Amino acid sequence: MSLGFSVDELLPRARGGGQLKMGLVKLGGSEWLQPDPDLAARAKGFADHPEGIQLTREGEAAGRELATGLGVSGGLAEAAHAHHEDMCLLTRAEGEEQYRLVGAAVAWPSDWTPADKMGLPLRALHAPIHGYEEQLASSVDRFMEKLKPGPIYGRANWFIAATPDMRWDAQPPRLAFAHVTPQNAGETLFVRSERQTLRRLPRTGAILFAIGIYVAPLAGLSHGNVLRLADAMQSLLDGEGERRGAGAFAPALISYARARQQEAGR
Repeated sequence: MSLGFSVDELLPRARGGGQLKMGLVKLGGSEWLQPDPDLAARAKGFADHPEGIQLTREGEAAGRELATGLGVSGGLAEAAHAHHEDMCLLTRAEGEEQYRLVGAAVAWPSDWTPADKMGLPLRALHAPIHGYEEQLASSVDRFMEKLKPGPIYGRANWFIAATPDMRWDAQPPRLAFAHVTPQNAGETLFVRSERQTLRRLPRTGAILFAIGIYVAPLAGLSHGNVLRLADAMQSLLDGEGERRGAGAFAPALISYARARQQEAGR
């Protein structure tokens, strides 16, 4: 099963709200990483924010293994420079119960700072996600434990942003979306999707978590996907609204979707 490499392709595979689920699909090797990365954009992203590259001593060997496997000289940083995806490495030392973040090469973060997360175990990494501990943590821990070298798994998510920038440093929602109205929502709301993949490196046993970022204006999405987002808004308001800031943009998005549906029905 393919996830695709665009917001329009990823949205139908992404959770729209409600109970948290991993929602993993198994991918073939040709579906792992984007085949035509914009390397100039990657270089600029890292040059503008060199602090996006963080590597602990425990992650060095895994970084070299990753680079070698991708045909790149160097380590984690060079691997991420050569591909569209941001790349994170997780390992679990003997005696530890959870995998920890030991390396990150992230040019386009979705409102997080790699330096703040280095060394943290999985549950602490996901602590800001509403419901993670109660609904998803045990499933993630079991998946990481059982993942074997070879298979590649992928999933997708989405956020609503007020910027098309690949790097997303979220502002307080009431400020970020203050200019959004039902009339301009198609051009002022942007859907940001993370195409996430997981695989285990065979030699070091580290797990590579790769994140491909895709951003599109609401107006550029298919009619079905606009309606899908509108349907998801109430679920967000009831559950994750505070974290995602849904209250600041949901009314405008829903009104835009209704108007677009009426226009399509004429």
